Amino acid sequence: MSGTVEQHAPSVGTAFAIDVPDAVLEDLQRRLANTRLPAHETGGGWKDGITVAFANRLLTYWRDCFDWRAQEVRFNRFAQRMVNVDGRLIHVLIEPGSGPNPLPLLLANGWPSSFVEFDQVIERLAHPERFGGKVEDAFTIVVPAMPGFGFSPPPPAPTPVQDFAPVWDHLMAREFGFDRYVAVGSDWGSLVVASLAFQHTGVLRAVMLTTTGGFIDPAGGGTPPTEEELSWLSKLGVPGPESAYQAIQAAKPQSLAFAQTDSPLGLAAWITEKFQGWTCPGTEADPPFDMDDLIANVMIYWLNGCAAPMWPYAFLRQAVLPQGAKAGVPAGFMFFPADLSEAPPKSYLERAYDVAHYRVHDKGGHFPAQEVPELFVSEVTQFFRPYR
Repeated sequence: MSGTVEQHAPSVGTAFAIDVPDAVLEDLQRRLANTRLPAHETGGGWKDGITVAFANRLLTYWRDCFDWRAQEVRFNRFAQRMVNVDGRLIHVLIEPGSGPNPLPLLLANGWPSSFVEFDQVIERLAHPERFGGKVEDAFTIVVPAMPGFGFSPPPPAPTPVQDFAPVWDHLMAREFGFDRYVAVGSDWGSLVVASLAFQHTGVLRAVMLTTTGGFIDPAGGGTPPTEEELSWLSKLGVPGPESAYQAIQAAKPQSLAFAQTDSPLGLAAWITEKFQGWTCPGTEADPPFDMDDLIANVMIYWLNGCAAPMWPYAFLRQAVLPQGAKAGVPAGFMFFPADLSEAPPKSYLERAYDVAHYRVHDKGGHFPAQEVPELFVSEVTQFFRPYR
């Protein structure tokens, strides 16, 4: 396939379309109809978790208004494949870009999102000329789901997400045959993309991350940490309320999975609370997303089971970048003020990366492709322009 991409989906693997059996949706409807809500509020509002008022509103909309079949049509507008990569079946969403030579771009999400996170940016990136941009900036978009996420079958055992980096490189370079590609990662996707940057095989051109991509040991490079770095690291080491879920999902994911596999609203409450706490923390504002988007994202976890996506947290302490090593490709970073932690100093990142771009925005949170899609598209487009 080389660098050019035909104006149809690559004929790799098996064609896939989302088509949930009626019986599954009927079972879901019965469960929603029989949902029990907590009898009392804690009185703490969103800081104590999803409020009963918002949960009831979500439940009512899900039960009476939400149309999954319409969502299937929405997502099936993109080509999808099931690709066998090194013995793993991977669900991949693909949008070939406009023009004669679009740059292949891998978009990698984490928990608790899915390809829904990128729905508003895929067409803008693939077809910039339709949105006032230039066709020369077009990307061919590839959104793979990690094993156990979305429609990718779960791994046989809990697996560190770093192990998926060579799988993604194999997918892009060998299965799709791209002679070059770039990658953007958010949440766990940042760690996978960062691992690609350290393990790259020469086909990867550059990466862009919304997190550090893993812990960087400031003692590994021989230069003592600066005061700014020490101050940032001291805050990073203090667990806050927004990190409580990590301990549960790391230590007892299987117990939590029983409740979330049996109760659709229980699953929605656990996931949707993150879309509030990681975008408008410390406020009583409801999550700044369409109800259809929130529920569609929850549905992807409901339909495919929720245990496997929680397994990576058992390996959270292993999310350490190689001590003293440097990433092999240029890296760009974009950070957002409402995210889980404040942006690291640029000097901290330079210990492990060739930092070609660093920017802290004044709006946005943990899901920038959903919250500020135009800004996300602009940043990605500008950063990768020299690496085409």
